[in-house]
Amino acid sequence: MRSALLQLSSTDDPAENLAITAARIEAAVAEGAGFVLTPEVTNCVSASRTRQQAVLQQEKDDITLAGLRDLAARRGIWLSIGSLALKTGAADGRFANRSFLIGPAGDIVARYDKIHMFDVQVSETETYRESAGFRPGTAAVVVETPFATLGLSICYDLRFPQLYRALAHAGAEVLLVPSAFSPVTGAAHWQPLLRARAIESGAWVLAAAQCGTHDAVRGKQRTTYGHSMAVAPWGEILAEAGEAPEVLWVDLSREAVDKARERVPSLTDDRDFTGP
Repeated sequence: MRSALLQLSSTDDPAENLAITAARIEAAVAEGAGFVLTPEVTNCVSASRTRQQAVLQQEKDDITLAGLRDLAARRGIWLSIGSLALKTGAADGRFANRSFLIGPAGDIVARYDKIHMFDVQVSETETYRESAGFRPGTAAVVVETPFATLGLSICYDLRFPQLYRALAHAGAEVLLVPSAFSPVTGAAHWQPLLRARAIESGAWVLAAAQCGTHDAVRGKQRTTYGHSMAVAPWGEILAEAGEAPEVLWVDLSREAVDKARERVPSLTDDRDFTGP
């Protein structure tokens, strides 16, 4: 399957982001993409809870979801919307960080709410408390498609290998890791973590990422690492972006998964143990 990973630099204006994302999907389809992937929080990158409250919508009303579903149907493509920030109606007011797989009829084939919240202090001046604004998901998701079985994840999930082991054991051949990675942690850990998830699972890893400094109407501007990446099941980096918006291309095949898992059958060599 000819696949296009979109690296974006989304703002805190969902309408503006939708127009840019749709145009880039159209361009990718014109070049032969049958599967297009967007990054985490495609609809709105914002560090301001008040701005999020003002512009985010519930799933049923979200303009990005509606617009991209329509586009997928018109072009007959598979589309991974890396994630959307969405209102949930929860009593505590927290949002969902939700990934969507859209089928070529424009239908929602799968949803996944990010399980692991990015609550870290990267440095004395850079702190994140994702759980203050977003409620964590509780369920891992694997979905069958005609071209591969996909395992869904989002960004900080990448640091929890047990999730990917479970996805691989459930049949995932392609692991999706849409992200908005911190520049500090990205420079230190992004590439080795993505390669490790591919190698230990014998699976493709596709990571479409946000990049650059994100324009904001309100609040502090966020900066993200970029470096979207496609990693083969044997661990080779087949494509890597820089720090500006661009498109990466990769041709997915099930044969590459089968070959990697035959050479090192670690998924069938798991053993129960006691301790420590």
